[in-house]
Parts: sequence; structure tokens; C-alpha cells
Amino acid sequence: VAWVKRMFGLSKAGHGGTLDPKVTGVLPVALEEATKVIGLVVHTGKEYTCVMQLHHPVPEQDLRRALEMFVGEIYQRPPLRSSVKRSLRTKKIYEIELLEYNGRYALMRVFCEAGTYMRKLCHDVGLILGVGAHMRELRRTKSGPFREQHGLVRLQDLSEALYRWRNEGKEDLLRKYIKPIEYAVSHLPKIVIRDTAVDAIAHGANLAVPGIVRLHEGIQRGDLVALF
Repeated sequence: VAWVKRMFGLSKAGHGGTLDPKVTGVLPVALEEATKVIGLVVHTGKEYTCVMQLHHPVPEQDLRRALEMFVGEIYQRPPLRSSVKRSLRTKKIYEIELLEYNGRYALMRVFCEAGTYMRKLCHDVGLILGVGAHMRELRRTKSGPFREQHGLVRLQDLSEALYRWRNEGKEDLLRKYIKPIEYAVSHLPKIVIRDTAVDAIAHGANLAVPGIVRLHEGIQRGDLVALF
């Protein structure tokens, strides 16, 4: 984030959830005004591809049964090297899919609540199996609306796009790499409001039915929504 901030000469920049050392993948970076909505990305579900090494081989069916036990709400205590207080907390794991297994190494896809510790998950799976296990590799493939298959941007890519804009006046690459603020909330249910209601709502007024143009079906009381 600091590199991007200096590269563009910005006053503000933030990220959508840290990546531990040696962990690769999706890390959304917010620039200037977009930092106001990056918190919505930080707290959204995350998807990972993980390689777990078992300390002794177990039958595949035993492994699948153990993984199924961790789908749903689980208890976790942050690892010793964590930067947060090591208090017991609950986290939700929405999906675990075993992709490959050769007796010792398991490749799996995990979709989970933000703040879930994958290293601790692997350790706990090993305890359930009675053989021990640890996380060997980890890659984040999704964070909120940002997905790996949509394309990852390297610092070198940004540098070249910035050079192209400053020296050639071509902004096509910058537009490709830098998404509008609205993209960060594209995963939320939406309510489209009338132009005449925008100013009042921006100053704290309640949204009334006459100010609504259309809205997503299924919105419930207490849901987080995006206004457009």
C-alpha cells in the first residue's frame, strides 16, 4: 500500500485485509476517497486455496468427514504470532471443498468469514484426525467482489500504466487497473434512489418510499445495502 501511495503521490490509501508473509493472491487497495468504503471489503467473506500437509497419511473419507465438521460456526483462538488479542472467538466457514488429495497433501478451497485463520484451521483438522497437520501454502482467491480470475495487478503493471498516462496521455491501462468506487460495493444489495433525495439523505435524513426508484428483492431489516 505504501508503494502505491508514493507511486501516485496520494495522501490516502488503504487495503482490504492483510496478507501474511508468503501468502499470495487478492489484496484490494483503495485510493483517496475509496478508503471510505474499503471497510466494507475488509469485513466481507474471503475465499482461499490452501495446501494442508498431514503429518501421517489418512484415508480420504476420514479427511472429508473431518473437513465437514468445520463447516458452519467454529471457535478459533488467534495464533501466537497474531497481531490481535488471543481471545477465543467464533467464525463462520461457509464452504470447504477438497480439490485434490494424495494421502499427505490436501488441496482445498475454503470460503469463510473475514478474520478466519487458515493456519489454525489446518492445525485443528490435524487434531481431529489425530495425526497432526499444518498449512503448507495459501492463496487468497476472493475478497468481497474482487476475484483472482478478474485479473491481478502487479506494482510493475501500475508503474507502466502511470508512465503511459503521464508521458503519452493514454489512460486506458489506468482505467483497466483502477476500478470506480462503486465496484467495491457491487456485492451488496442495492437501492436506487431519486436524484432529488440524494442531498437530504447525505445530510442524515431517513429514506422514504417516495425517494426510491427501485430496489433488490429480499432485502431484510438490518441488512447492509448500497444506495445508488
